[in-house]
Amino acid sequence: MLGTALGRPENWRMYYKETMRQMNDIGVGSLIIVVLISIFIGAVTAIQFAYQLDGTLVPRYYIGYIVRDSTIIELAPTITCLVLAGKVGSNMAAEIGGMRQKEHIDAMEIMGVNTASYLLRPKILAALIVIPMLVAIGAFVSIMGGYLASVPTGLMSDAEYVQGFVRSFYRKMCG
Repeated sequence: MLGTALGRPENWRMYYKETMRQMNDIGVGSLIIVVLISIFIGAVTAIQFAYQLDGTLVPRYYIGYIVRDSTIIELAPTITCLVLAGKVGSNMAAEIGGMRQKEHIDAMEIMGVNTASYLLRPKILAALIVIPMLVAIGAFVSIMGGYLASVPTGLMSDAEYVQGFVRSFYRKMCG
């Protein structure tokens, strides 16, 4: 089935339109929930580490460093993909199930459309393009959520959070 789905398409324009629709459904349709969850992830991470580091000799600016690293490395990709697996996966299953029930798939087969390719390729391609973008947006929003939870509430100053955020960033990026 995967070989048929990834075979040469009959009509490139039809696949392009369907891929754009799927990118809109996956990306724009999931943006609000990803942003909401990411804000709370960053806020909870910042508050929890501020609580854990309170009264220790560890400088407060490490909160920004911890929020940045834990968000970019683990939390944003994991939580974003878990949310997308539930939301997008159920939407895709419902869409294909509804098409099967209403006999749309049978009608496409009668018209000579490669149904496996038409139903799977745009979804796979759209997910490969849009999910990394949502993870990057989730990481950025999570870091901002950590900022909003720690700076305006008085846990730390703006300069401390930014110092922790950029700490060893250049060394890691430049080798």
